[in-house]
Amino acid sequence: MIAFAMAAEQRGPARRAPEVERSVLARCKAGDPIAFRAFVVRYERVVFALLSRVIGGGAHVEDLAQETFLRAYRAFSSFDVDGAARPSTWLLTIATRLALDAKKRRAPIVAPLKDGNAVAAASTPENERSRGELGRAIARAASELPDDQRAAFVLAELHDFSVAEIAVALGVPENTAKTRLFRAREKMRASLEAWRGGA
Repeated sequence: MIAFAMAAEQRGPARRAPEVERSVLARCKAGDPIAFRAFVVRYERVVFALLSRVIGGGAHVEDLAQETFLRAYRAFSSFDVDGAARPSTWLLTIATRLALDAKKRRAPIVAPLKDGNAVAAASTPENERSRGELGRAIARAASELPDDQRAAFVLAELHDFSVAEIAVALGVPENTAKTRLFRAREKMRASLEAWRGGA
């Protein structure tokens, strides 16, 4: 899996950041605005990153991020703080659905697939140039994916979602999510192998 080795090299190993504490979630559920502010601060970067990766950069990302948190605030009363769903999965599901709806309504904008938490390797001009070229190739390949496949790919590869979590986020059966992810990976692999062959 050349493409994923290259992508992993670009972004570093996938790591899940710790979730907010249960006590904060319980206070959010009870409508505590201070607790909800802590929730927003904890997850705003990951929400912005996901939205940018799915729909591209621009002022509309901030609008969708605000809408994501507004919907989360309104829906917190139904969130099970002791359930199996992680708060980040629940929140990114809201963001993903908003992003896909927004993409249906507007022309696509290509956003680079960068991981904001990636740790830079030894920096030499040659390494920086190679990483930049690889990043552009990954962004180009991802921009050619259909929206549903791109969303599945971004959630799996950059946000470490399981197939079951992707299915929930996209509102599709698990087998459909698995198929979308498989097709996205195949297309990414083919695009990146073609890029590598031409590089």
